[in-house]
Amino acid sequence: MPAISFQSVSKTYDTPHGNFQALDHVAFDIEEGEFFGLLGPNGAGKTTLISILAGLARASAGKVLVRGHDVHKDYAQARRQLGVVPQELVFDPFFTVREALRIQSGYFGVKNNDGWIDELLSSLGLADKANANMRQLSGGMKRRVLVAQALVHRPPVIVLDEPTAGVDVELRQTLWQFIARLNKEGHTVLLTTHYLEEAEALCGRIAMLKTGRVVALERTSELLKAASSNVLRFKLDGPLPPQFQGKARVTGRIVQLPAHDAHEIEQHLAVIRHAGLRVEDVEIRKADLEDVFIDVMAAAGRAEALA
Repeated sequence: MPAISFQSVSKTYDTPHGNFQALDHVAFDIEEGEFFGLLGPNGAGKTTLISILAGLARASAGKVLVRGHDVHKDYAQARRQLGVVPQELVFDPFFTVREALRIQSGYFGVKNNDGWIDELLSSLGLADKANANMRQLSGGMKRRVLVAQALVHRPPVIVLDEPTAGVDVELRQTLWQFIARLNKEGHTVLLTTHYLEEAEALCGRIAMLKTGRVVALERTSELLKAASSNVLRFKLDGPLPPQFQGKARVTGRIVQLPAHDAHEIEQHLAVIRHAGLRVEDVEIRKADLEDVFIDVMAAAGRAEALA
């Protein structure tokens, strides 16, 4: 039995301009014990899918099962199996961190779990904040509390929706060490993130969404194998020549271009020299998940244009 099963899930919203289809027959399973990544650009439907999974929204068609429990028909049992860390910082300003975790435990009927609460506080770097009021915490500390609240009832399935958005490196390392430990102990993890290096390092399998449809579903290693074999990376002192638009990853002065072999690398550099531009810090590296993501999204966009 899968830990999570999305079965032809669609979601349509009524808007002043007509119907908007946020999800279009999304279907895949996440097996018990997987560390699974759900990736896509803004507006792809990731948060909508997770909202349906968590019971915060209802699918227009299809169904979602959590360890065999329908999230609509058997909501209480399905929700008990899940620990969801939302994107938004939602907290009650009237309680201390420890009180907030005890109250969250009560929502699931869990009593006398101070030992597990202490372990969560320690593992997430919150031990010295246990008696601090929630409104006194920094944004990063509030994010840690949200993770602790999601895990306080020891759910077998953990859903992380952009858990490291806007947080410091220390929290990222602390969080991933703890979540990786829980995954090794058998917990299933579903992660959405815009930090693709995190997905590449952590996720064994990945689904990519674009405009509400699954456009890739494969093991991370297989996705990387299918990518361009090399990437040419350099710094540029002027605007990128127009023939590279849509192919390149540009971050400030840093440009990264797919290059299959030495001949293509030399062609790229010749075009740049011909444009009168100077390159610095040239290097060649293997393709990573971000390169794969760009290729998949571009291919999906071309397919949509032809449809």
